[in-house]
Amino acid sequence: MISLQGRVDNYIILDNERYSYFAGNNYLGLAGHPDVIAAAINALQRYGASFSASRLTTGSSEIHKELEKLLSEFKGKQDAVVFASGYMGNSLLLKILQERYEIILADSFSHTSITDAVPRNKQLILYNHCDPVSLEEHLINNPDKPALIITDGIFALTGEIAPLDKLYAISKKYNAQLVVDDAHATGVLGAEGRGTPEYFNLQDVKDIFQTDTLSKALGSYGGYISGGTSLINQIRTESTFYGASTSLPPPVVAAACESVRIVMNHPELRAGLKKNADWVRSGVKELGFITNSDPTPVIPVFFDKSESAEGISHYLLKNHIIAPFVDYPVKTGKFVLRITVSSNHDAGQIENLLIFLKKWRDKNGTGNY
Repeated sequence: MISLQGRVDNYIILDNERYSYFAGNNYLGLAGHPDVIAAAINALQRYGASFSASRLTTGSSEIHKELEKLLSEFKGKQDAVVFASGYMGNSLLLKILQERYEIILADSFSHTSITDAVPRNKQLILYNHCDPVSLEEHLINNPDKPALIITDGIFALTGEIAPLDKLYAISKKYNAQLVVDDAHATGVLGAEGRGTPEYFNLQDVKDIFQTDTLSKALGSYGGYISGGTSLINQIRTESTFYGASTSLPPPVVAAACESVRIVMNHPELRAGLKKNADWVRSGVKELGFITNSDPTPVIPVFFDKSESAEGISHYLLKNHIIAPFVDYPVKTGKFVLRITVSSNHDAGQIENLLIFLKKWRDKNGTGNY
């Protein structure tokens, strides 16, 4: 585990030395953007470190409302609600919707925030990863049970995009509710960066619900849900997590406001991110490593043995490049070096990463047999 000594950007400082940082989820480089930092400082000076109360008592502020307005505009929805944890968004939503379903069908590669969110009185069924046929088979086998389908938009470890268009068609066929956790897709996918539904031209579909985070491409902290007025008001009035949690701190809220404005007004950030991700992915493939093909900033390098994934990660670290290994097998049975790309990465960093990946490969092979 590393111990950061400064802000997270395309470079970080460890032990007073500079490292190229191909880790984390700061996809658009906004966590260290000067305008985002300035907004946080100004809010800290004006409002203090905390509002010290929940949103339903005295902890709701003008900047919380400003952020929710910005998020609803960004997402093209009627309203939005922010809360203290992106991880808890799925739990919050599934609890609010629990009168609508008896079974939950989730992708077998689901993030733990999804599987942890399943209410105790509901049945969880895992369908095969990114497999609409498997999903439909489970729905056919449970004809009399109202269903909710939930998937990640971009899968955090494999970087794959869920086939949301096919999942939506199945949800309509079987009258099931569809939910997408767009934590890694918001700010990344779609012409306006609105996420997986926009990527599949489903942005205006009202019966796809999205859960989201402020902590990845938006570079801040917290969670939010955007949608119709009825759903958002139900969350505000019925969610104990929303109602009983201390509201997001002023610097965090102000930073998020500025990040949303930047994402809405600077599409070149997404274009730069895609260019860098395409460059790294194609380079990894040319070296003979196994990776994914989807246009996302998560570029996994798959290995048969944990020693290979750990070894290449340590080799890169010795050469001042940080790319973490995942020390448990993704459900494909592979171990992963998880490379993530930012719009802030420069050409020299990417070239250097590929040079050292090649050096490791020349000595050790691609790690797959």
